[in-house]
Amino acid sequence: MGDGKPALLIAQITDIHIGFDADAGEDEFNYKRFIAVRDHLLAQEVQPDCLILSGDLADGGDPKCYERLARAVEACPFPVYPMTGNHDTRSVLVKAFPGFENEEGFVQYTIDFEGLRVLCIDSLDQGRHGGAFCEKRAAWVTRELDAYPETPTLIVLHHPPIVAGIDWMDPKPSEDWYQRFHETVAGHEQIVGIACGHLHRPIVSEVAGIPLSVTPAVAPAVTLDLRPVDTEVADNRGIVAAEPPFYSLHRWHDGRLVTHMQPVGDWQVLARYEEHLKPMMQGLADERD
Repeated sequence: MGDGKPALLIAQITDIHIGFDADAGEDEFNYKRFIAVRDHLLAQEVQPDCLILSGDLADGGDPKCYERLARAVEACPFPVYPMTGNHDTRSVLVKAFPGFENEEGFVQYTIDFEGLRVLCIDSLDQGRHGGAFCEKRAAWVTRELDAYPETPTLIVLHHPPIVAGIDWMDPKPSEDWYQRFHETVAGHEQIVGIACGHLHRPIVSEVAGIPLSVTPAVAPAVTLDLRPVDTEVADNRGIVAAEPPFYSLHRWHDGRLVTHMQPVGDWQVLARYEEHLKPMMQGLADERD
């Protein structure tokens, strides 16, 4: 039985990479994909309580790209929370999205809902493709978790602290940031999930027994190829493909987190709930009762 409260919905859009084709402006491929995702989300009858943009918002840190994105999300009737990825530049991002930089200079903050906290972690190591989770960031996370040990908590960061098998994108488990993150979250039973981006693919895994999801990108997808990479041999494999753009909806209800990953495209509707399907719907409802 539920508690009667409506579900909390957290939308996540990641890896937009506006500015990859810097001269195209609003006709840019990635920007148009983002607008399609935004419009699909806004067209839903059930709207999210917030939207998290979980990093790689601009491909090269161009101020005009962040400004274009900030204008685009003004259409959202719910709060929008930006985060950093390895393609972002903190100092430029926070000019377009002021108020999200903490006293230590990281784009790192909490979002507090009734019955759920969200910790948004800055995993950017400026100038490096891989992730970062330094002692200062770890100390902040530890303080936040220790201060609310009984409150369910969702962690969001750009870089997944997992080895997914996509060799050219994966971190090594021996990296300091990777080990520090695992050590920091271990034993904190209030963490209900970890939501990431970066890998441009739908992926589920776990860290220290905590469920982890990777939201696929708005920008084109990284291809699923689990072969090792030889950096001395260009083997002509596909590494990026124009699969549909995605977003995720993280649904928190009755103490459980469920993540839906939604591709966006002009799909043909094959069935609708019309009069002839009422007996089926009623039968399904009767079974649950």
